[in-house]
Amino acid sequence: MSQSAVIVTGQGFQDHDVVFTYYRLLEEGWHVDIATKNGDATTGKYGVPLPMDKTARPLIAYEDLSVDLYDAVILTGGHEAPDRVRQVRSVLDFVAGMAEAGKVVAGLCHGPWIMVSAGVLRNRKACAYIGLRDDVVNAGAEVVESDVIVDGNIITCSYYGYMGAFMRAVFETAQKIAEKDSA
Repeated sequence: MSQSAVIVTGQGFQDHDVVFTYYRLLEEGWHVDIATKNGDATTGKYGVPLPMDKTARPLIAYEDLSVDLYDAVILTGGHEAPDRVRQVRSVLDFVAGMAEAGKVVAGLCHGPWIMVSAGVLRNRKACAYIGLRDDVVNAGAEVVESDVIVDGNIITCSYYGYMGAFMRAVFETAQKIAEKDSA
């Protein structure tokens, strides 16, 4: 059974966050969409364009996000993009819906800012990039000093240098959820 993920981002995204997570998901055989405002092409902090290459699927609009379509949502960093994205009600509703449905909600570096605004970190363990620590605490999470924290279906990663461990956690968590759902 093929799994499906969406990377939610915006203008000024952290280039390597999106590039690494996108190609790792593809490498594992996942269907991957990237959602941006209005499904418009956009550019990362260091100039990487979305869509990234001629093989990439067209971008989708935030308004087209549906919990039924995805097994995981990846919220990438670069402080500019998550700060823009967290102001979009449809994205926050989608992220909250994914969490409530027990699907993987994974935030990398500044990506958990979106999780904060969606209200999915209350009473959870999480790690946080130093610049987000106070926000994550104020959102009701217990912040643990770690590279990656998995609390049920919620995954946080404190810094993009730990993307390998972050993506392993995404795949392992999605597998556990799929096994539980098929039992």
